[in-house]
Amino acid sequence: MNRLISISLFSLILLGTVSCGNPAPKSTVPSFDEVIATRRSVRNYDASKSISQEEITTLLTAVQEAPSWANMEPTKYYVAIGEEKRAALLEMIGGNKERVINAPVLIVSTFERSRSGFFRGNPANEAGELWGAYDNGLSNAYLILKAREMGFDTLIMGMRDATAIRAEFDIPESEIILAVISVGYRAEEPQRPERRPFEDVVKFY
Repeated sequence: MNRLISISLFSLILLGTVSCGNPAPKSTVPSFDEVIATRRSVRNYDASKSISQEEITTLLTAVQEAPSWANMEPTKYYVAIGEEKRAALLEMIGGNKERVINAPVLIVSTFERSRSGFFRGNPANEAGELWGAYDNGLSNAYLILKAREMGFDTLIMGMRDATAIRAEFDIPESEIILAVISVGYRAEEPQRPERRPFEDVVKFY
């Protein structure tokens, strides 16, 4: 019996030594709470850092998991990652140009007309095309959160010349251009804006 106890104690000591000497590697993937807590609308990007097409493909593949009305997936993305298209798009976003001039990627976000919120060609309720905008917003939310998980930063911009963008990227009239989203690396730590009091936005019954 004593011999068995000795062997067991020795085994525990040995396991403890191995564990202490070789701690399990800590995951580098942030938790969802960390993603939410660190995501910011970034208006100053690090010009020395680039993002590859493969990384953007990974990002937008994840975005396809976003929910939509009857799984219609009305959202489309046009990615300006080449310098020529990126430079052209910078001229179409008004006063935001200087804020995102160093962002290596700009993405045009659109949604198809009369797809979400429609049944047999007719609006399913009074919201009409707003359901397409709603689904587009859900997809964009997935985009900015996944981007933060990957270490990127974003800014969703509503100031844009839709007519010029449509011509530059050959976007059909069947799609509504909603926003342009910059993707890059923050050059400085942005401040967290104050939020409305919880009781102003949530009611329990």
